[in-house]
Amino acid sequence: AHAGALLGDVRHDPFQSGGMETPSHDRVEPGAIHKANKGVLFVDEINTLDIRSQQKLMTAIQEGEFSITGQSERSSGAMVHTEPVPTDFVMVAAGNLDAMENMHPALRSRIKGYGYEVYMNDTIDDTPEMRRKYARFVAQEVEKDGRLPHFTDTAVEEVILEAQRRAMRKDHLTLKLRDLGGLVRVAGDIARAEDAEFTTRDHVLQAKQRSRSIEQQIADDYIERRKDYDLTVSAGDVVGRVNGLAVMGEDSGIVMPVMAEVAPSQGPGKVIATGKLQDIAEEAVQNVSAIIKKFSDEDISEKDIHIQYVQAYEGVQGDSASVTMATAVISALENIPIDQSIAMTGSLSVRGDVLPVGGVTHKIEAAAKAGVETVIIPKANEQDVMIEEEYEEMVEIIPVSHISEVLEVAL
Repeated sequence: AHAGALLGDVRHDPFQSGGMETPSHDRVEPGAIHKANKGVLFVDEINTLDIRSQQKLMTAIQEGEFSITGQSERSSGAMVHTEPVPTDFVMVAAGNLDAMENMHPALRSRIKGYGYEVYMNDTIDDTPEMRRKYARFVAQEVEKDGRLPHFTDTAVEEVILEAQRRAMRKDHLTLKLRDLGGLVRVAGDIARAEDAEFTTRDHVLQAKQRSRSIEQQIADDYIERRKDYDLTVSAGDVVGRVNGLAVMGEDSGIVMPVMAEVAPSQGPGKVIATGKLQDIAEEAVQNVSAIIKKFSDEDISEKDIHIQYVQAYEGVQGDSASVTMATAVISALENIPIDQSIAMTGSLSVRGDVLPVGGVTHKIEAAAKAGVETVIIPKANEQDVMIEEEYEEMVEIIPVSHISEVLEVAL
């Protein structure tokens, strides 16, 4: 809200209030804080309110009254200052997590001190009752638009599957219904353009490609251009090379090869990783060093181990390639080739346990598109796999709990 609408103002244009001679004190207007007296003031996107307005809002909350003055310094109403007007209200403020960064610290401390901070869930339990409500949601979106063909059962099922995928959590559905509603409308538009009687599953699948955000389209374009110089190998055996899996943007899976080479060191041996690694990825390299010492008989005290994330132009942020790194290095140390029809993802503990990672569904689908036949994933992620039907026959999924199981399959 702009300051005048929230805090009260003095109208600047006398013609709106009775003529040129209307004195400024007769042009006083209450703000939302005054209209909310004895009721509720709801402020959405609180972080877009400027700091000065937040300070005045805090004063109104604390003192239960606030004088009205002109909000423009050039207004004749700037000289008007009314008696304090009651502002005894309950305030409800909303915003995304980034709102915390832009809130006035004193205002936020009063919210925490005298009220409640509530973190809203963005997923809900996947139950038969909830699925019925999502089906109703699809019908309501169609009715609200008024021009779209209604959805078939299989089309609704595909929308619910997408709600599962976007939750990125087993046995949950996303509550980002605005985004899901966009998918429903795009699918309906495609069906209407074809003069179809109903919106089918195929229309929903087409809509999933068309209703992607700008960021996702950029990620997809990057992946498409990358294929011109693709180094993915999905057949044969190669020493020290593993097909890793990553996610770009929110849901664009990508095959990212990891290569390892062992060379004599001119000093104490060390592990050198390249590919624009961020902090968490750097720490993962250190964990992998411990695994290498445990699972390889080779003495690495006088050897340098080089690990390269191939084509990692955007950098590597997380630790989901720990399993990939360890496998590539042990292969290079032992000179045992790796089956290139396999891709993998997973984090590692220093004891060799394979830990869960994000985006497994999108990673598996990317592997299938690249011609990979087998994908190794953490067993803890087994229930998170919700790949499209067309990929189910293309790829075998092997859940593992320990690095020893990975080596048994890959080497």
